[in-house]
Amino acid sequence: MKVNGAVASNPKAKVAEGDLVQIVLEAAEESHIQPQEIALEVVYEDEALVVVNKPAGMVVHPAPGTPDGTLVNALMHHCGTSLSGVGGVARPGIVHRIDKDTSGLLVVAKSDVAHHGLAAQFEKHTVERHYRALVYGVPDASDPRLRGTKGVSFEQGGVMKIQTQLARHKHDRQRQAVFFEGGRHAVTRARVVESFGSPESLSLVDCWLETGRTHQIRVHMAHAGHGLVGDPVYGGKRKLSEKAFGAGAAAAVKGFDRQALHAASLGFEHPVSGEMLRFEAELPEDMAALIAVLASERAN
Repeated sequence: MKVNGAVASNPKAKVAEGDLVQIVLEAAEESHIQPQEIALEVVYEDEALVVVNKPAGMVVHPAPGTPDGTLVNALMHHCGTSLSGVGGVARPGIVHRIDKDTSGLLVVAKSDVAHHGLAAQFEKHTVERHYRALVYGVPDASDPRLRGTKGVSFEQGGVMKIQTQLARHKHDRQRQAVFFEGGRHAVTRARVVESFGSPESLSLVDCWLETGRTHQIRVHMAHAGHGLVGDPVYGGKRKLSEKAFGAGAAAAVKGFDRQALHAASLGFEHPVSGEMLRFEAELPEDMAALIAVLASERAN
């Protein structure tokens, strides 16, 4: 950066009215990521953005150990050169992401203007994001254990609010952990949609994010004692009673091999037109099938 033709080297220097400030941006670096013809479920697309329903098992962008086969590889084939470069060469167009083994909706920017507009909405927490999760237990405002869990409270309508700080685990850098000092502010809300078992010991919950931190729902629900079914990192191994569920349902839960989490709805303001957009994605086949088994056993 130059001010009045001189290179600005003092970060504390102030500019005055009439000063000429010149900023030179480096040319965008060509991406090394190769387009790959991978099937995508496109929910919506226009010149500014594309909304996709990501399947479980697909990584969002290349990383060590997953150099290709990602959503970005598929998008580069689908969109050609019309992806935002704001995210850098490693993540063209990516404004937000969901975990590899979480399914559901993502919005991707096809222009830098769209990227900046969407990123601003995520930063201000104005984007609507609802997830469906199958969890152990049934969150209940009358549960004295939950009432005594730090960071957990209940709002009108039985909505559970989890408010903590999140940061990397002190001993396992691949995990996130709950803190109450340091870390990043995180707020999750959850409402029970349906419960299963007799007595009830599993529930389908609607979770929505006020903030969007890495693994936020998974960490928060585990902190509340309601870890996600199938979550290999935070869910824990819990043996279900065949008496409460039936042998078929207990086996189906035990055999579910990913976190039962789906990004079910996504709402935001179009970064160019200003139109309010909202999209929904039905539960993927594996989660729908598991819930059907649980409901069937309950009916019997």
